[in-house]
Amino acid sequence: MDELVQKYLKWNMRNTLGKMKRNNKKGTRMEGTVFTPSLETINYVKSEEGEILTRPFLDVCKNTLPAIDNFGSAMSFVKSDVGGNISRLESKYLSNPTEFKLLRSIIEEEVDSKTAKQSSSCTIALLWLTRSIDFLVQLFRNLLEHPEWSMSRACADSYTKTLKRYHGLLAISSFGVAIKLAPDRKKFTEVMGGRGDLNSDMEKFCKACSPLLEQNHKLLASVGMDNLKS
Repeated sequence: MDELVQKYLKWNMRNTLGKMKRNNKKGTRMEGTVFTPSLETINYVKSEEGEILTRPFLDVCKNTLPAIDNFGSAMSFVKSDVGGNISRLESKYLSNPTEFKLLRSIIEEEVDSKTAKQSSSCTIALLWLTRSIDFLVQLFRNLLEHPEWSMSRACADSYTKTLKRYHGLLAISSFGVAIKLAPDRKKFTEVMGGRGDLNSDMEKFCKACSPLLEQNHKLLASVGMDNLKS
């Protein structure tokens, strides 16, 4: 197994054990912000050659799920989509961690076997996972850049700029209904912040995540999959 992957797995194990010990202390407030786990993991996402490593990337995406939880019912469709696509890619990775240590290797294997365009493919899973994280990054940018906006407005703007162009009328209508359930912005930020600097971590997350998403889009475009609609 690649040395960098081994290093990441060892770090991840130590980090997980440390969190378990801290979580056993009752009444303790969240250490850092909801973005802290992603920011810690994102340093391990790229190989020495600049390729995206499958396991660390999926872990970064997994670490967004607690943030999505704080949106409540308004983001239930996003959480379901993110979680399902992570599971599909993770199953593929675990079938042969050495062969599929890079995201690129998963896509290339499906392109070679002519299965990339199948609805159950990992290529489709990566496409929609990347788009969902695009949506979240844009949403967090909206919260940073427009402190006067309501949560509903921030979500609607992000949806228009990212996911809407790929959705059919039914999905667009469903989102319009869900967004009405968006939480109060003040309560949302209080829960997300924990004991850290929420705005600073949010900005760091957006800045670190954007190049990874762009790299995924380029990979998907290279095999003719980036413009696929639902």
